[in-house]
Amino acid sequence: MVVATPTVGVLALQGDVREHLSALESVNARAVTVRRPAELETVDGLVIPGGESTTIDKLLRIFELRDLLQARIKEGLPVYGSCAGMILLADRILDGTADQQTVGGMDVVVRRNAFGRQVDSFETDLDFVGISDVGAGGPVRTAFIRAPWIEEAGRDVEVLARIPAVDTQGRQVAAAGRIVAARQGPLLATAFHPEITGDTRVHGLFVGMVAGA
Repeated sequence: MVVATPTVGVLALQGDVREHLSALESVNARAVTVRRPAELETVDGLVIPGGESTTIDKLLRIFELRDLLQARIKEGLPVYGSCAGMILLADRILDGTADQQTVGGMDVVVRRNAFGRQVDSFETDLDFVGISDVGAGGPVRTAFIRAPWIEEAGRDVEVLARIPAVDTQGRQVAAAGRIVAARQGPLLATAFHPEITGDTRVHGLFVGMVAGA
């Protein structure tokens, strides 16, 4: 059954919550904040926003959301993780803190802060499978802020975007070929922040996943 207007929660413990809520509303979802187990129980899909992955990890446990979220993911809940959210969806991480945990669900190895510090933040245009290859506006505009990347992806993981060999100004890119967007079943993850560039097509893709789940 396809849900005409799915209810999509945004995990509102830390990070850029408001921007995700706005982007979801713009692509015809009913967007709500999620801070409590009862709220997580009612949503058709969930966005884990960018922020600080170690802080979100700790708050998930404090607010008694971690075990429930893991259970709902195992049941097939569609979840989209952006930046820190990608780290939290990964089964394995590199360069995390000693006590850092993930929710897991995606058969990937994610390297935390792979692109460097805040001063190394950048924007670029990416070819994105299922979005930019269907004539719907061309490459996706993306923003990378202390971003991770996917170091390894399992065979059931669909790679959706990689860093290009050259940037928009024709310069060689050191991180060329690194995986920065992927999907595994109902789970979607990006290393970048589409919610702050004004390009809502990634959110549109996710809402479509939720509606059809």
